[in-house]
Amino acid sequence: MANVSRETPLRGELYDFHKAMGVLVMGLLTWRILILLQVWRRKYTRSLPKLSREWMQKFLLHSALYLFMFALPVSGFFFSNSYKNNNVHFLGFTLPDIFPQNSALVDLGRSLHFWLAYTFLAFIVLHIMAQWKVIRANWRRFKGMLKANLVSRKS
Repeated sequence: MANVSRETPLRGELYDFHKAMGVLVMGLLTWRILILLQVWRRKYTRSLPKLSREWMQKFLLHSALYLFMFALPVSGFFFSNSYKNNNVHFLGFTLPDIFPQNSALVDLGRSLHFWLAYTFLAFIVLHIMAQWKVIRANWRRFKGMLKANLVSRKS
């Protein structure tokens, strides 16, 4: 979205869709975190986790991923609200402003949203690299299923 020129057709609609997806992500993520906290409460009231180095690395990586998942849409909201009042819409409703309009903070909001997005992408790549064995196993299983379905259709 950073390099979309002003002459691009449907530019406004693309930005509105982008903002609506951010609002949807914030809502779904809030719900997911509440469910996750309930699961953790049930799981860890019986016995505490083994505080190994591997567990700590997984915990920190997943915590960072959740932090970025939440911080990225919030920074987008900050950017939008700093630029103009009442310009975030979701399902036909104009959402109330969380942050006041402030032209001096627009560049900060833009930079924050931009760099959080790319840092989040780097953490996603780290997560994929950490789960590479699982991804390869699932890919082989998926290819096997496709081959089995193609063979069964031919016969």
